[in-house]
Amino acid sequence: MAGFRDILGHKQEIAHLERAIESGKVSHAYIFTGEKGTGKHRLASAFAETLQCEDTQNRPCGKCHSCRQAQSGNHPDIIYVSHEKPSSIGVEDIRSQLAGDIQIRPYNGNYKIYIIPDAEKMTVQAQNAILKTIEEPPEYAVIILLTANEQALLETIRSRCVILNLKPVPDEVVRKYLMEQIQVPDYQADICVAFAQGNIGKAVRLASSEDFSLIKSSAMKLIRNLGNMEISELIEYVKEVQEYKVSIQDYLDILALWYRDMVYYKATKDIDGIVFRDELKTIRDTVKVCSYEGVEEVMKAIENAKTRLSANVNFDLTMELLFLVMKENIHG
Repeated sequence: MAGFRDILGHKQEIAHLERAIESGKVSHAYIFTGEKGTGKHRLASAFAETLQCEDTQNRPCGKCHSCRQAQSGNHPDIIYVSHEKPSSIGVEDIRSQLAGDIQIRPYNGNYKIYIIPDAEKMTVQAQNAILKTIEEPPEYAVIILLTANEQALLETIRSRCVILNLKPVPDEVVRKYLMEQIQVPDYQADICVAFAQGNIGKAVRLASSEDFSLIKSSAMKLIRNLGNMEISELIEYVKEVQEYKVSIQDYLDILALWYRDMVYYKATKDIDGIVFRDELKTIRDTVKVCSYEGVEEVMKAIENAKTRLSANVNFDLTMELLFLVMKENIHG
């Protein structure tokens, strides 16, 4: 870890935190909000490391005793609040790890920092316990709540915190990172970027996921062969897709992205604007036989399938119906 230097995106938020550190006007309470994978945890860790660094000229230096402790996860004055129940953070978790501990002065730094991941999981009692601390904190305390849903936090907590909303990272930044650091080829990086929509954590997960590659291969196999498949073969193919039942939303997103590419290419003939450049021949072959109306019907059917599966409608029937609509409107 090198403090803020290696964080992708979030320039405004980093600038805000750096100004607070430089001016000595660090708030006692922060909320870092953004969907899972946006880098909340990484930003909080970098902020904590920078605050605790012993080198006042070059923070974080990455070399002092405090930085080394922060990087190893063993800094006594950087506390990550954990919880035993996976779905909730109870009042005892807050009392034992934060409210009951915060009055003890820092061991060797100027600050005592508490980071609470998944803060939206705090029960109302837990939130009320932390509210008392936020209202009357010791001068050395910094509490950082990490959440994917700030609205789940009490208004009285939100009004007393500095809220930093982590926005999507620009696509070109994500793409460059995937190609240079994860070392994926450009066409794979494009697909991951299109899926991630600025979520760097999701982009890295997809780029590193063998399952995602298998799901894409399965979806492409269907698209290539759909025109020649009998109805009985289509129904049989649903069994293969069942392997990806847990990741079915990714599977459906791949289909949606494919048909978006097809419409774009049909309208513009612009190769640079499509994501599936490695499947250009299939796209060219398919656009010759499909209509804009047909693709629109398929896109509606994909959205309907997502809705049905979210509502636990029968998986096989939902996928069979979708594949029939695809065959009828595009590959018929």
